Amino acid sequence: MEMLAPVDGLRGNYTGMAPDWTVLQSLDRYSDEDQLVWRLLVERQTAVAQEFACAEFLHGLETLGIGDGIPDFEAVNARLEPLTGWRVVGVPGLIPDAAFYDHLAHRRFPVTVWIRKRSELDYLVEPDLFHDFFGHVPLLSNPVFADFMQRYGQRAAEAGPHLDLLARLYWYTVEFGLIRTTTGLKIYGAGILSSAREVDHAIRDEGVARLPFDASAVMRRPYEIDRLQNTYFVLDDFRQLFDAADIRVA
Repeated sequence: MEMLAPVDGLRGNYTGMAPDWTVLQSLDRYSDEDQLVWRLLVERQTAVAQEFACAEFLHGLETLGIGDGIPDFEAVNARLEPLTGWRVVGVPGLIPDAAFYDHLAHRRFPVTVWIRKRSELDYLVEPDLFHDFFGHVPLLSNPVFADFMQRYGQRAAEAGPHLDLLARLYWYTVEFGLIRTTTGLKIYGAGILSSAREVDHAIRDEGVARLPFDASAVMRRPYEIDRLQNTYFVLDDFRQLFDAADIRVA
């Protein structure tokens, strides 16, 4: 999850980054194997998304043209920024909370520039390029969700000692959120949509709780980052997120 500060042992090259923790993407750094891993992941998760993702996510996939090759961030920004004012920026990996929230508050979404290995197709603890880009960026083309993400960044930057409560809100919505639609239960959380195992678990597993979304309940529930989730919260409408972002934390 992006909100964890860098610690020893995390992957990513942090040398040469700018003061705001950004790095250039450098498309020529990606090997043929990296491109193959991207194609394998995109092919698999796009098929899953077509069945289980919400319409807003699918529209973003189509609009931004996420396809066979590792995306050029600048080319994507040329399509994304006119839609919602958002841009993606490259980062070496996990970055500190303050830097992450400042980017969100200014409509910049940090995307990790390295991509996982083929042996890690099914599971990865740290967010990589595929998780960050495929999982998060499509919904930034949706005006309602895009506005919420900026508001969340502003609130998180002001949260002080209550930051852990807002971190739970991010986890159970942006990363692992479900939404009820006219065509049934759908996924919008990036942590689910970028993981084949989590998709099936979130939608079909009878051993998990799928609770009506309630911001207060979300903020009272801790989460674990290294296993499939046992609880998901279900929105009725993305506009509920605005009320959640502005809930009093204490």
